[in-house]
Amino acid sequence: MSKKSKNDGKYEWSYCSLGGTVRINVQSGEDIAHLGELDQKLWTVLSCPVKGLEFDETTLRMIDTDGDGKIRVKEIVAAAEWLTSVIKDKDLILKGDSVLPLDQINTDNEAGRKLHSSALQILSNLKLEKNEISVADTSDSVAIFAETGANGDGVITEASAGDEKLKELIRDIVATTGSAVDRSGAAGVTAEHIEAFYAALADYSAWQAACTPDILPFGADTQAALDACNALKEKVSDFFMRCKLIAFTEAAAPAVDVSAERIGEIAADDLNARVEEISSYPIARPNKEGILPFNAINPAWKARFDALRALVAFEGKDGVNEAEWNVLLDKFAPYIAWKDAKKGESVEPLGLEKVNALLKEDAKAALIALVDADKALEEEANSIDEVNKLTHLYRDFYKLLKNYVIFSDFYSPNQDEPAIFESGKLYIDQRCCRVCIKIADMGAHADMAGLSGMFLLYCACTSRTTGQTMDIVAVMTDGSTRNLRPGLNGVFYDREGRDWDAKVVKVVDNPISIRQAFWAPYVKLANFVTGLIQKSAADKDAKATADLQAGAASAPADAAAKKQPFDIARFAGIFAAVGMALGVIAAALAAIVSGIAKLPWWGFLVVIAGIMLLISGPSCLIAWFKLRRRNLGPVLNANGWAINSGAKVNIPFGRTLTSVAKYPKLNLDDPYKPKTPLWRKILCWFITLAIIAFGVLFFTGNLKCIGLPFPKEKAVEEQVEAADEAAETAELPAETVDE
Repeated sequence: MSKKSKNDGKYEWSYCSLGGTVRINVQSGEDIAHLGELDQKLWTVLSCPVKGLEFDETTLRMIDTDGDGKIRVKEIVAAAEWLTSVIKDKDLILKGDSVLPLDQINTDNEAGRKLHSSALQILSNLKLEKNEISVADTSDSVAIFAETGANGDGVITEASAGDEKLKELIRDIVATTGSAVDRSGAAGVTAEHIEAFYAALADYSAWQAACTPDILPFGADTQAALDACNALKEKVSDFFMRCKLIAFTEAAAPAVDVSAERIGEIAADDLNARVEEISSYPIARPNKEGILPFNAINPAWKARFDALRALVAFEGKDGVNEAEWNVLLDKFAPYIAWKDAKKGESVEPLGLEKVNALLKEDAKAALIALVDADKALEEEANSIDEVNKLTHLYRDFYKLLKNYVIFSDFYSPNQDEPAIFESGKLYIDQRCCRVCIKIADMGAHADMAGLSGMFLLYCACTSRTTGQTMDIVAVMTDGSTRNLRPGLNGVFYDREGRDWDAKVVKVVDNPISIRQAFWAPYVKLANFVTGLIQKSAADKDAKATADLQAGAASAPADAAAKKQPFDIARFAGIFAAVGMALGVIAAALAAIVSGIAKLPWWGFLVVIAGIMLLISGPSCLIAWFKLRRRNLGPVLNANGWAINSGAKVNIPFGRTLTSVAKYPKLNLDDPYKPKTPLWRKILCWFITLAIIAFGVLFFTGNLKCIGLPFPKEKAVEEQVEAADEAAETAELPAETVDE
């Protein structure tokens, strides 16, 4: 139920209570139009992330005008004011319809008139004849601009040019300089591409013009000759260094030359297959004269050396020395410098002749004019984009408000439409968790989310069909937590119904219910005792095993040892100690029973209840405080939200967030059910009868048979003693007193 209330004498807002918190209830188009008047302190959310939500991210990006990845209050207000100003019947926004009737666009203002005109243009471009427009119509910009040459984006395509030469020129620019995608989906060029293309044409033409004959020492073969020299340069340089070492000392000759033994190692092989090994030998046998002989070149290098000699003539020479080789290399210096200064290489594939022809035609101005004509339609085209924004907000805005201002989707009892932060459902340990939230950083999230007071399961999810992975945190609010631990597997179903393998990675432990907290001390005690028993059994098993192994090892040495005689004094002492201990225990129990016996039958139950309350009371009290403070806010804050108002999860509401498996009560036969031994049945009956008998005797005061001085017997003895004293005083016969 919601109630109206004035907000400082301004707009009259409706209020409702959700999650134990009073919230603004946006329930009309006028409420949306006046969101700017709502005090920011009263908003449930101050900001939410654009990514990671079960909400159309396109719509969120349209609202996020500053592009910081967060939807803030001022952006919600701006969107609300714009949307309500261009829609006639503002209440239609609450329906969340994806189809907008054109007659609902408010043409009384400039923005509405442009939107109406652009909507008609979109329908015309799509060749649709109808009086309404949908999200599907406005979302496909490629289809909208498919047959338009000018669409206001500053990109021109072949469709933008009527002249065939201009079409070819646009193709050349796309092929050499780059392209941009036009709104129609085709590849086109911008003014920047055109400027870069003509600059490259001019640079390449000027660079080619700078190539004079003296730069090409070998004419058209200069590049081939340079390549041949570069292929041999390192090997020839190595040869001349070896020659210098021999000239320095002839004793170095065997070391720097290839040895016959090294050749002998591969002589038995197919030498054609050992070319790589042979190529590692010197290009020729080094000598102290430092001459590279043309007729004694290493066979692995001979073909490349012959290719160089075919391009570079060594007239009248049978060899070349280092100085002559360096002169040859120096001839390439101007050519190399010219190549390093190369510009405009992007248009080189066109060829120098076409480059010069394009420069001469100079169609640059015509292309720029086409770009300017396209940009002239920018406002109209942007208005078409605004129609896309209008249809998205008309469909999605109220849904966002329900998760931003009110949080009603989260607290909705039927959950027809989950909250936008709920990413799916986790099935685990016979339960289904409704509140599962995608997270980016599990470690950082758990540090803050632990303040929520809720039991949280952090799961790593993997899709077997797509191979994708993601991390989620699931909120567990009902059932037992005994089996919930890291390593437990479950299945996560996202909002689209796809299944993911989910493994629990981390657990944030908090109470789930008062019932669980009540039994928690006993469960901990049982686990502690079980652990002690298991540890004791393991220790004894290990000791027995060690004793057996030690006994087996020392058996031959102890075979002749005599058995020690029975020490009766020792065992008598043990029996006496045990008897004394049992006596002390019996006396203590007698004192306790004697005290309880003074109480009426219902007092006995009160004592038991008091003992249980003493044990479980602190645990229940702590759990009650934590359950009252359970809040989803820290979980969302850790995920990038800015929660302004609490998102409490009380005990009744918590039960709706986690559903537990419930089986019908059926009497079914289980062939594998373990049979109860006869001795255990007899023991159970004996204990039951003993308790009943003890209770009957206790409440009738007839426990004299066990020798305990219960109050009823003691009162009778005191009455008899008082009667004896009275008889002696009155000097009556003893028989009278006895009677």
